[in-house]
Amino acid sequence: MTVALMWEARAVPGRGEELLAWAHAQELSGKPLRREAFRAPQDRVLVITWWDAPYDAELPELPEPAGDLVNRAVHRWRFESMGTA
Repeated sequence: MTVALMWEARAVPGRGEELLAWAHAQELSGKPLRREAFRAPQDRVLVITWWDAPYDAELPELPEPAGDLVNRAVHRWRFESMGTA
């Protein structure tokens, strides 16, 4: 099974590039099948990692950034892949 972990944070205004660089620099304790980062307006950063694991497996996730870099808590979601179309 493939599990996707999504991590999304919103930087303090004007610090989106810094948050993106911070997210890129974070090492995980395991190696995902794939890891991709995205950015969006309002200084949002999204990181998705894909894992070959059961849905409820303990998987390494990106931590919370320093409080002065983000303006709210990180949002996290877990999804099970249903394949590609």
